Amino acid sequence: MKIHKLFAGAFAVLAVSLSSCEKSFEDLEKDPNRPVNVPASLVLQGVESDMANNIGRPFSAEMRWNQYYCSNYNYYATNEYTWTASPNHYNTLKNVIKMEEEAKRAGLADVNGYTALGKFFRAFFFDEMAKRVGDLPLAEALKGIENTTPKYDTQKAVYVQILKWLDEANDNMASLITQGQATVAGDFYFGGDLRKWQKVVNAYKLRILVLLSKKEADTELNIKARFAEMLGNPTKYPLLAGLEDNLEFRYNQFNKYPSNPDNFGFDATRQNMAKTYVELLSTMNDPRVMITCEPAGGQLKAGKLPSDYTAFVGASSAEDLADMSDKAGRDNGAGFAPGLYSFQNRSRYYSNYTGENTFIVGYPEMCFNIAEAYHHSWGTGDAEAWYKKGIQASMSFYGVKEGVNTMTYSKTGGRAASDLANYTINFSFDTYYNQDMVKYAGKTTKGLQQIVSQKYAAFFMNSGMEAYFNWRRTGFPKFETGVGNGNSNRIAIRWQYPLSERTTNTTNYNAAIQSQYGGKDDINDAVWIMK
Repeated sequence: MKIHKLFAGAFAVLAVSLSSCEKSFEDLEKDPNRPVNVPASLVLQGVESDMANNIGRPFSAEMRWNQYYCSNYNYYATNEYTWTASPNHYNTLKNVIKMEEEAKRAGLADVNGYTALGKFFRAFFFDEMAKRVGDLPLAEALKGIENTTPKYDTQKAVYVQILKWLDEANDNMASLITQGQATVAGDFYFGGDLRKWQKVVNAYKLRILVLLSKKEADTELNIKARFAEMLGNPTKYPLLAGLEDNLEFRYNQFNKYPSNPDNFGFDATRQNMAKTYVELLSTMNDPRVMITCEPAGGQLKAGKLPSDYTAFVGASSAEDLADMSDKAGRDNGAGFAPGLYSFQNRSRYYSNYTGENTFIVGYPEMCFNIAEAYHHSWGTGDAEAWYKKGIQASMSFYGVKEGVNTMTYSKTGGRAASDLANYTINFSFDTYYNQDMVKYAGKTTKGLQQIVSQKYAAFFMNSGMEAYFNWRRTGFPKFETGVGNGNSNRIAIRWQYPLSERTTNTTNYNAAIQSQYGGKDDINDAVWIMK
């Protein structure tokens, strides 16, 4: 009997031990350094960071392609339009799905703040890819191992879905606000305020409608009616009311503005301002050029005053880079050797780490989008009134005010604070606006050129490549073309598909290239929305 009890006890211990081992193996399958579950609020912050970091930061390659500034030193960069693969935002979209899953795991309802934001993020990142390449995997995409070779949806189908997501995001946010669920945790743009986000969603929808302007007659996209519905029902579709509503990224000493005291010696003379931007403003006697740019050293040496708009000169983005380098001027140890071209305004961009906020979706753009829509007769509103609001909002962002304005510039381009000097100009908006180049010319080609060109000025160093996409759509303002562009003296008008599509989704990739571009993934072919 004792022996039997002994064996029974031994088997019991063995059973417990095996059970413990089984649990231990399950635990060992999980990597404690790579958690599979995190709060939705943390995932949201990663997605929001991607919005600011992956669409084109200030003084980046994208801003050269917008023809705001030029590289004059080919060791670091050129001004060529020889890009290849489009940015791939599917990894960020996977995180959007993860954010929504974690929100539901935490017990939130099927419709919650994270899912409402998720619809906006889907629209945002699919737009960022689609307008660059054309057709995209969408309906069958983001399904993991269930489908690793998704078929492509047409670019039109992608934009039909984008508009649907934006409508759903607006409706979901309105419902949540009504229910008293107007905030989400983790949002560093608006502190989780869905009221602010709802305005951004609708302003962004206006961007999409204007982007699709060449498809005005398409009954499925129904651009005119969508625009009229939005502007006719501000209660259902609240819009940005001013600069305070901007979706914008703010810099600090830890997350530094790209131009800052640390890199003054590295790039201050290796990148000068571009003719497309500088000439547009200087010929309009526009004080924004004095805030963003320095007068060219050679012009000051020749006797011009810094308050003279003709002292501000940009290089053609199409100029041979070696010629530009010779003309730009260099730091000779005691400051800039006088050159022919303007540089960034040192007092604004190199004296601190915060520079200026970067719009992702901004109020000035929204005003110009509404002005353009009314210009196209997508309703009976006042195009000129919205055009003027856009100009005034952009002027306000730069601190331009009625009357006396104090401007700061660097006398020799040196580093010392003592090198800075002030001068004053008088500004009258009415005088500025009544210039022939500025005053809205009505529903004419010139009127459209004025709206889009002022939008271009307001896009300076913000909103990614929206300045380029508006040029691609309208031809305004005139971009410089020539040998400095590379690409056989041309400005490319699309991107190639990511390498991952060519290597892992080959059959569907080839079918998409064949149906759109005759089998060649060419950066000089037009995407559907341009036709």
